[in-house]
Amino acid sequence: MKSLNLREKDETVLNLIVENYLKIGKPVSSGFITQKKEVLDSPATIRNIMAKLEQLGFLFQPHTSAGRVPTDKGLRFYVNSLLEKTLLLKEEADFLPEDLSFKKGDLNSLLVEVSRMLAEYSDNLGFVISPRISMINFHHLRFIKVAEDKVMIILLTSFNLVLTEIVQTADTFSQLELDEASQYINHNFRGKNLIFVREYLLQELPKYRLKYETLINRLIAFLKTSIVQEERENQIFLEGTSKLLDKVDLFDMGKLKSLFEKFEEKAKLAKLLSDFLALDQVKVLIGSELSLPDVSDCALVLSHYGYENQVLGSLGIIGPKRIPYARILPLVNCMARRLSRTISYSQ
Repeated sequence: MKSLNLREKDETVLNLIVENYLKIGKPVSSGFITQKKEVLDSPATIRNIMAKLEQLGFLFQPHTSAGRVPTDKGLRFYVNSLLEKTLLLKEEADFLPEDLSFKKGDLNSLLVEVSRMLAEYSDNLGFVISPRISMINFHHLRFIKVAEDKVMIILLTSFNLVLTEIVQTADTFSQLELDEASQYINHNFRGKNLIFVREYLLQELPKYRLKYETLINRLIAFLKTSIVQEERENQIFLEGTSKLLDKVDLFDMGKLKSLFEKFEEKAKLAKLLSDFLALDQVKVLIGSELSLPDVSDCALVLSHYGYENQVLGSLGIIGPKRIPYARILPLVNCMARRLSRTISYSQ
């Protein structure tokens, strides 16, 4: 992303300062820029460029005699240039193994593995928000009565992952009724998702009015209840919280404590992250952009996964603002693409 106020040499100086600050965490001097020999101007000219960048809000000088450090605006400019390159890359990140062990089976185990790998390869906290069961196209499903007011949904996807969810119901169903509903849905809606089933039944209800009205109405009510409960209870998988404790020099301890409290309130954290879901491949939120004082020392790198034109969930990393963006952006992008391919695979 280019700025109308910055020349090419201004951008080079800014990027050099950001890259060095991310590595060493200390103010960067004009002498360092001169030594890099990427800008062939005099030290006085480079100091003028740095002063200009400070006036424009890209840099900050902690002390009069010190060098400069990037502001959130400066980090944003640097990250935007990386995002443009990352989204143009088609090859996978070369530091990841070819086989991510995406095995067929339980979806939750798969998402735990993805969050663990994000944490391991980023050396920060990795997270994955699970998809809603109602949005997954199914190959087979079954309803099981587990209590008078609770029904378990067991869903087998076309890519042989198993999802389960327990729904609290307003009506009491017999297992026979649930079996009939399962058989009806499997026969008529294989390859669709439960949201599609509900909408179809609502639209086509008059056709069933004579024979199936009561059962269809109750089935619609059950599907509506399950979907509403899902919207309230996004599930999030977190791995690598201990890695943030190893970076206490990069965080204010009070803010770090507050951040971990938010991790404990996983539902709230999932809602926060879901608010940023979009069809953008990779999104970066830096410090003050999060609009949360307790996480102003943090950066969030996230992406979506799902079908070609439907977002199912998100994944990414949370860490200090001084993370190696050039390495982490391709990591998150690659993991999202691989998980999307696994989710979308159809036999």
